[in-house]
Amino acid sequence: MTRNTARLFVIAAPSGAGKTTLVKELVSRNPELRFAISYTTRERRHTETDGVDYLFVDDDRFEKLKAEGELLEFAEVFDNFYATSRSQVERYLAEGQNVVLEIDWQGAEQVRQSMPECVTIFVLPPSLEELERRLRDRRTDSPEVIERRLRDALSDMSHWDEFDYVIINDKLEQAVDDLETVLAGEGRSCARANVALRRVVSRIIG
Repeated sequence: MTRNTARLFVIAAPSGAGKTTLVKELVSRNPELRFAISYTTRERRHTETDGVDYLFVDDDRFEKLKAEGELLEFAEVFDNFYATSRSQVERYLAEGQNVVLEIDWQGAEQVRQSMPECVTIFVLPPSLEELERRLRDRRTDSPEVIERRLRDALSDMSHWDEFDYVIINDKLEQAVDDLETVLAGEGRSCARANVALRRVVSRIIG
């Protein structure tokens, strides 16, 4: 792969849509992809590893990184900040490697402004009922937090039409197949303008 063919793929989703699992499986099946690890100020969960799942930083360090222009995008989500390392992304692209970002719709909007050539992909759950089930099955949040996540997810999903492609994450294997098709430049069935896809999205979000 030459430098000129390297692409930046931005994947966003509401909380509970299965974005993290989807991206991990995508990178596992395509080890040549570079996954940009996000900064976050939230507390590390016991299942997470610093430098693997996230780059965990405190508020002061986050503000310093922002002031230095190191953050390609950043957003506040559930009272914590998340951000993408600009230097990490630019280094991978300069090396001719495709890069995948896993961020929220706010961050995707910022990346689109900085790097308009990026390809943006929005992940949706197959239904609102399934979204709620996934959030509850995590068993990592209180009922109050789950209710808040559900409300925010509904708001997030209203931004799906701002993305180039939409993936319905019902069955993981099929969703990864769909993602791979988009990355290969052949994802017409997942394109935002696809009439059949738009009907499915309308049924999901109401």
